[in-house]
Amino acid sequence: MKRLADWQVKRDNAIAILRAIEPPDGYYLAFSGGKDSCVIKALCDMAGVKYDAYYTVSGIDPPELVRFIRDKHPDVKWERFAPPMFSLLPIKGFPIRHVRWCCESYKEAGGAGRLAILGVRREESQTRADREMLSIFNGKTTLNIIVDWNEGDVWEFIEKHEIPYCSLYDEGWSRLGCIGCPMHSVSQKHKELDRWPGFEKAYRIAFRKLYALRLESNPDAVKHWQSGDEMFDWWISNKPLSETAQVRMF
Repeated sequence: MKRLADWQVKRDNAIAILRAIEPPDGYYLAFSGGKDSCVIKALCDMAGVKYDAYYTVSGIDPPELVRFIRDKHPDVKWERFAPPMFSLLPIKGFPIRHVRWCCESYKEAGGAGRLAILGVRREESQTRADREMLSIFNGKTTLNIIVDWNEGDVWEFIEKHEIPYCSLYDEGWSRLGCIGCPMHSVSQKHKELDRWPGFEKAYRIAFRKLYALRLESNPDAVKHWQSGDEMFDWWISNKPLSETAQVRMF
């Protein structure tokens, strides 16, 4: 008998788990349009389990990614838990690495009361390194069905099963997500804003509004900057500010 490759073993294990713990109301599948989301959705289809897939609209995802979801995954439901990012930023302040209200407002808002399937993998980051297959995250039970897969497993699965994926990966983008995310490196942020200059324009407008509002209500909160544009330039630079100065923005 031919030995299965590692990715095939992981695929078969994932399918078995999905079938074994399928909830009566089906799974809530958090779908971002990225390669990992494509994998978990395909696994659910292979397992033949009931699920509802949801994409949360933030207004700051790459246009190519949004078109991919619309064109290739018409069954995915679009959820809007909050106004677009550029509307909320002047009110809530700019998100930073340790205070990412944007994730709470958009990416982590759905799935309450459901068993949610996420495309989280331990390999992706230090914060996800300890994530278990079944875990409690933000008060919700999540099934991280590909948590032990590496990037090679993901792409092998996609290639062998001819799973459609967003064209940005073929252009050299290794991970897709919110444009200007505070978790991204400076070079990544500039790469994103250079590629989609309309988003930089929208960010600058939002930061000018934020600066004007804070200047009127709490001038001390913006004492480090002379304008909204200067504030934005600092924000994408990943340069540190004192803890007190950051917290005052919220």
